[in-house]
Amino acid sequence: NKLKDIIDSGRIGDVVSMVATENVGYWHQCHSFVRGNWRNSDETSPMILQKSCHDMDILTWLMGKKCKSVSSVGGLRLFRKECAPEGSAERCLDCKVKDSCLFDAEKIYLTSEKTGLLKGSSWISSVLSVENTPESTYEALRTGPYGRCVYRCDNNVVDHQQTNLLMEDGSTIHFTMCAFTEDCYRTFRAMGTLGEIEADMKSNIIRVREFGKPEELIDLKTLTGDLKGHGGGDSGIISDLLDMLIEEAPPTQRTTTLKNSMESHYIALAAESSRLAEGRLIELEEFRKA
Repeated sequence: NKLKDIIDSGRIGDVVSMVATENVGYWHQCHSFVRGNWRNSDETSPMILQKSCHDMDILTWLMGKKCKSVSSVGGLRLFRKECAPEGSAERCLDCKVKDSCLFDAEKIYLTSEKTGLLKGSSWISSVLSVENTPESTYEALRTGPYGRCVYRCDNNVVDHQQTNLLMEDGSTIHFTMCAFTEDCYRTFRAMGTLGEIEADMKSNIIRVREFGKPEELIDLKTLTGDLKGHGGGDSGIISDLLDMLIEEAPPTQRTTTLKNSMESHYIALAAESSRLAEGRLIELEEFRKA
């Protein structure tokens, strides 16, 4: 919301270009998009839709302009049978090379300092079993989908993708999504005729640079006590919804519409069509009618 306020204030002028990155996180990729529910687009959806329609939504909202055309490239680089280490097994717990494998399921779900249940983290392991105990997690790794070798799953969604949006006035948005990062967070940059903005969800700091003026640092931690759940977005959405349902509050500038949400889906699906056609430019107006 703060980014939207700054952009709409005109402090950096007319936004000419936006650049954004979704750092998926190697462990999140393995959990959700190699072993997990959204691994196969034939069963669910392409990754650019499942993971990044939110990005298409918020980026076009921040810019306040309509998308004219989309192009995209990317693919599945690593998590394929051809990339499996010599001597590896179908399941991690049976694998002779698991100690040297970064994507070993026992590490990710149980022993990792960042994501392991034995180290106090319970988010991703909670998907494996109702009990969410070490014993139930080990049983899930022995028998369920989350214990499979990442090189031997039935996944087909991308592990990296770059998407370009051309807006109707000629301004552009460039979006990169990549599995191969340590942490799971987003970065953002807006470049306007009078200045620029940089922000990321890891530091939660916004940097505003109006040309010829000192840089302004905005620490979002000083503005809110709730940065959990997509940077506080989850609780913000629910709060707005409850206000509208219970208090009959009017829409705020954060409020989106069904039409806006559909547009982000059109953009994501057009991006996937472009990717499958090796980056062919997709005119969005024609794509909507197809």
